[in-house]
Amino acid sequence: MPVITSIADLRDLARKRLPRAIFDYADRGSYDEITLARNRADLHKLEFRQRVMRDLSTLSVASTMLGEKVTMPLAIAPTGLTGLFYGDGEIHGARAALDFGIPFTLSTMSICSIEDVRAAVQRPFWMQLYLMRDRGFNQALIARARAAGCSALMLTVDLPMHALRRRDPKNGLSVPPRLTFSNALDMASKPTWCWRLLNARRRSFGNLAGHLGKSADLHTLSEWVAAQFNPAVNWADIDWLRSQWTGKLILKGILDAEDARIGAGLAIDALVVSNHGGRQLDGASSSISVLPEIVDAVQNRCEVWFDGGVQSGQDMVRALALGAKACLIGKSFLYALGAMGGPGVTLALKLMRSELELTMALTGCTDIRQLDRNILRPLG
Repeated sequence: MPVITSIADLRDLARKRLPRAIFDYADRGSYDEITLARNRADLHKLEFRQRVMRDLSTLSVASTMLGEKVTMPLAIAPTGLTGLFYGDGEIHGARAALDFGIPFTLSTMSICSIEDVRAAVQRPFWMQLYLMRDRGFNQALIARARAAGCSALMLTVDLPMHALRRRDPKNGLSVPPRLTFSNALDMASKPTWCWRLLNARRRSFGNLAGHLGKSADLHTLSEWVAAQFNPAVNWADIDWLRSQWTGKLILKGILDAEDARIGAGLAIDALVVSNHGGRQLDGASSSISVLPEIVDAVQNRCEVWFDGGVQSGQDMVRALALGAKACLIGKSFLYALGAMGGPGVTLALKLMRSELELTMALTGCTDIRQLDRNILRPLG
């Protein structure tokens, strides 16, 4: 086993252990991947002010998200196809995150169903939702989330239609994975991954199978998904969602200050500054570059969280210093899960917390609430 000291190490290990189609699904972006690259590059442009001779005998990274206590201000973002990165991956990921003391968000497009995850964990998790053409499906999924005791609903708003992620069709990505002439050798070279997937509870979309019935085959599920993303969704639909769900509500996919002002006025509890990991509008701004103006636009009417390229505790400090209340990780979570399963997720969280603590200390902060723009050197 190689020595793992970073998310980059987990990414390298995941690349070795996963079929190319699965790894690239997490790792790559849409079209020319300009926004994907900007997410990381713009984070790295932010420099810290190193401060010395501070009393660092006490240090706390504990915080809250939506009023829930967290061991650090970080949550697992909703990621589709998680159960293809590691057999029963949603269950392993949820257990690791919740045991660590941070929230886990289950994707609508998960492999394990809401009920599978609920039966396996002892603490409430969050549920992600798309507003689809079939409102009956949305209504049923919300009811299932309520029955499972989910403590928050996260609505993804930046996917009214799918952008092209060029690697996926070239790699022959499918759900469940199927052997073709081009990918058979690659899958055969990953016998441990194959064994785990073959012995998993599910290998297709668990939440959809529950809605469409046991007779729905893969072709039926795939056709249904392709037809469901709804370009007619607009702000007025939040009223319908609120009529179905009275609990905590999060909007994910805000990248513009005007949209942030509108969203913050709709009785939501948090919004996530995100460009879908560089997987939707290519050429859009990086998440970190628009974070300050969105924080200013919201004016504390709801919590503002950050998503987009977070791969270290240092990245977390950068986002928190610019006004985010918390961060989300998607790619980093999938790297860790694909590399080592649940223990990999735990290791990733430990690494990020250690980096978070050290970076805070060396910028002269002993409490997560002290992080602000004063710890960063002015750009330019």
